[in-house]
Order: sequence, then C-alpha cells, then structure tokens
Amino acid sequence: MAAEVDVVKNKQVLLKDYVTGFPKESDMIISTENTISLKVPENSSGVLVKNLYLSCDPFMRGLMRKPAPNSRTPFPAYKPASPIYGFVVAKVVDSSHPKFKKDDLVWGLAGWEEYSLIAETDLLFKIEHTDVPLSYYTGILGLAGITAYGGFYEVCNPKKGEKVFVSAASGAVGQLVGQFAKLTGCYVVGSAGSKEKVDLLKNKFGFDDAFNYKEEHDLDAALKRYFPDGIDIYFENVGGKMLDAVLQNMNMFGRIAVCGMISQYNLDEPEGVKNLMWLIHKRINMRGCSAAEYYPLYTKFLDLMLPHIREKKITYVEDIAEGLESVPAALAGLFRGRNVGKQVIVVACE
Repeated sequence: MAAEVDVVKNKQVLLKDYVTGFPKESDMIISTENTISLKVPENSSGVLVKNLYLSCDPFMRGLMRKPAPNSRTPFPAYKPASPIYGFVVAKVVDSSHPKFKKDDLVWGLAGWEEYSLIAETDLLFKIEHTDVPLSYYTGILGLAGITAYGGFYEVCNPKKGEKVFVSAASGAVGQLVGQFAKLTGCYVVGSAGSKEKVDLLKNKFGFDDAFNYKEEHDLDAALKRYFPDGIDIYFENVGGKMLDAVLQNMNMFGRIAVCGMISQYNLDEPEGVKNLMWLIHKRINMRGCSAAEYYPLYTKFLDLMLPHIREKKITYVEDIAEGLESVPAALAGLFRGRNVGKQVIVVACE
C-alpha cells in the first residue's frame, strides 16, 4: 500500500490585479485557500522547499505591470489572482533532483508562499556556508551581492584613487558598492532620501560623504560641490533627473554601471534624459548590468565576500519584517523609500 502523503495548508501572497502608479498594500492579498503536497510529484525532477526568508527587490515592480504584447523580459509578469514570486532562502523538504536533497538550504527564485514546488532549478543555488546569517543569501550573498560585484568590478573596472558616486546608496546594492569602492581605495559619495540614511552611509558604511537628494534643488550644483574634480565611476540605481545631472559631471573615459532606475518604475511615461551627448564628448562607457550575467562568477564572488564578512570588513544592514502578512506593506514601502537597508521578510525559522 502506498505511503500516505502529507497535504498542508499553504498561505500565499497573491497579486489582486495589474498595478499602475505606486504599488499599494491593497494590490496584494494574503490567501489561505491553497493546499500543497509535501512530496514532489512522480516523474518530476523538481524540488519542494519550505520558504524561510523572502527578498523584496525593485525588479518586482515591473512584474506587477500588465505585459505589453510580444514583450520580452527576463522574468514573466505576475498574473492577477496568482502568487507573486521573487528570491527566497529556503529549506528542501523533498527533492527528485540529483543536485538537491532533503534538508539542504538553498536560495533562488520561488513563489511567495509557505511552501513552493520549484520545477525549474536553473536559478536555485545550494547554500554551502552557514557560518553567516542565512538571511544574507537574500542580499549580500544573493541577488544584491552578485549585482554589486559584477556591476562595480566587471563593468566599472575601478582603480585606486578614482572618484565614485552611488545613487540609492543605502539600498541593498548601493551599500555594497560603496564599501567595495572604499576597499579598492576610491573616494566615494552616496545619495539617499533621508537624514537617517545619509548618516548610515557616512557612519556605518564608511562613505567619504553623502547627501539627501530631496534637500537639493539643483542636483548639478550638488554634484559639483561633492565632486569638484568630476566623477570617474557612477553606479546608477535611480535614473531620471539624477542621471541627467551625473552625465554632465562625468570625467573623460568615465564608466557608468546601470543597475536600476527606481525613480522611473511607477511612472506611466518614463522621463527623458537630455544630456546623453556627454557620452560622446567625454567618451563615457555606460552599460547595463544584471545579476544573471554574473552567476557563473558566483564561486569567485563568494571567495571575495565571505572573508570580508567574517573579518567585518563589510557590514550589511537589513530591514526585517515578519510573516507573509507583512509582505504587502514591506513591498509597497520599498518604492516609497520606507526601508532602511535590505528589505527582508522572515517567513519561518529554520
């Protein structure tokens, strides 16, 4: 007689409908209607996981928008009345995949729910190092970390003594880029949206200076004040008016890594950029970067990051919320700058 298979309730975060403008808490629903078997289906090579931590990331905003016909995006859009998904840290409950076994700890893409059946395991990574906080695999050792590493070292090719500007500098990626810049011997300034975040940049992350962009009526003048000799490297997280101001303050042969443009995500019509001619005049190299491009470097990345973390050469600030019920407020708040540091949701303890 076949063994009985446990079937349990599976709380989920659903998208109510496609979102326009800034996401609101009411755009998401917490559902307790779903159930899930705690065994991977037969003839499957999937992995069943119990989610422990969820990573709130800006790219998720684009997935809430109704997709344009024939649009090509790295990740499929969320569907109304269906679970949203994102990056998670999880524990394997059952597996038919040779790479993963029961009780392994993993990080990667999964549904935002208590348990997830992951059929596509290309973006699932086994966690080998557990002497650091597990939540770090939502950020400093996960998507944010590999993005900061690839964008700064591979795209910007920094040199000691160069002048670096980081926008949205207290966020999950920006705080790391600034610290990488200091470890390289660069001068680094960051921008953020509150006094608390500016203090964090200067006093905890070791930035040489920082400013609150909301208090600056003229961004061009602000950048000239902090960079009288120009900017060699710009790590772009904001876009819009900030990018326009930076372009005219770049030095010859400057490098810009475009990681995100959070100022544009909630606009129906993106703002135009007027100063692109500076790319020609200053021979600027401006290049987009995405974590997926640098996954093959993950082992090399860990070899750099783990010693820095263990030796406390790099610090990382997390903004922790608890329970799936906290997802709507935390995710909506991400786009209004309410989080201080990396926004993480604790779903369950290991």
